[in-house]
Amino acid sequence: MKMLHIFFCLSLLIIMASAQQCTEGYEFNTEEQECKDINECETLPDACKGGMSCINHYGGYFCLPQNAQIIISNGEEEPTTTTRPPPPHFIHLPAAPSHRGNHQTTSNQGSVRSTDQVSGRARLTSVQCPIGFSPDEFNYCRDVNECVPSSPCQHLCYNLPGSFMCQCEQGYELTPDQLSCQDVDECLLSSYMCQWQCVNQPGSYSCVCPEGYQLQGTRMCQDINECETGPNCSENQVCWNYFGGYRCYPRNPCQDPYVQTGEGRCSCQSLSACRGLPPSIVYKYMSITSERSVPADIFQIQATSVFPNMHNTFRIKAGNEEGQFFLRTFRRFAVKKRSSNVSAMLVMTRPLIGPREHVLDLEMVTQNSALSYRSSSLLRLTIIVGPYAF
Repeated sequence: MKMLHIFFCLSLLIIMASAQQCTEGYEFNTEEQECKDINECETLPDACKGGMSCINHYGGYFCLPQNAQIIISNGEEEPTTTTRPPPPHFIHLPAAPSHRGNHQTTSNQGSVRSTDQVSGRARLTSVQCPIGFSPDEFNYCRDVNECVPSSPCQHLCYNLPGSFMCQCEQGYELTPDQLSCQDVDECLLSSYMCQWQCVNQPGSYSCVCPEGYQLQGTRMCQDINECETGPNCSENQVCWNYFGGYRCYPRNPCQDPYVQTGEGRCSCQSLSACRGLPPSIVYKYMSITSERSVPADIFQIQATSVFPNMHNTFRIKAGNEEGQFFLRTFRRFAVKKRSSNVSAMLVMTRPLIGPREHVLDLEMVTQNSALSYRSSSLLRLTIIVGPYAF
């Protein structure tokens, strides 16, 4: 008798446990002794993301856009029945099944067939698919691929469940209608796109350089040395390249009473004819960019010979009327703590705006007061300022 009681209790527990096992998406209701659907839209936090609406249905839930509409209407048409399985990639919208009374309903995407418990007549309930979906031959809502056969996008089209997305090729951006693409003017994004000038092109841009320069890489401009690319000056001229161009200067710059004694060097051979004039003039050329930052050391002059008890004085004799330059001297200490200026640095104190040519006469005066000796030499420096800051 005791063994029979144990067997009866064990069987009862097995029956109760079996009765409480429900399909996924359902839970057992102990009061009504049946499986009830779980409303995941209420129990799951953030069941649908991206602003989509959560729609609960029996055994699960699905997410639809905010503008999706489900329209249920009653009709007399018999739905088409088939035993073929539904195709993949569908959205199933079943009607609520009922296990009470003497009728039951079966759901089908797009339509629901039910049997009226009084008349026994079939009744058709149709379901309209959400926007971006359409019912197929099995009455399931299948996603519409808006990208084929005719893409609504001007450039690239990507199909999404219930919708689509347009994307533009590189160098373009979407217009407010989210379908068309318009060119992005990269030249307006930054003034540093190109060193000189930015030229916008459909879907891209290019950098160009002014005359006298060539493009280096994709955005920088490099000076063209015209003196190396071809004979641009005559035989009695020397070619001097500067930033953005070149100039031709005479090979013999000496003017009477000076005669040429070396490259760019002119000397006076007659003391009487050169009275009050420097015994020699040296011609030098240099080029700088426009609007160069200041102060800037640009040129150094140095005494070629240093003698004991000789004192050198450097000065800008001509060409500095506007005060753009000054000379900074360097001293050399000799024996008995006597010092002598041996060189000087030409410093630019104001930026020069090109294109222009600036000529400076830099004079070095050498004197010895004990011997009553005084001599001077002149360096005529031609500074060519380019038209640009590069």
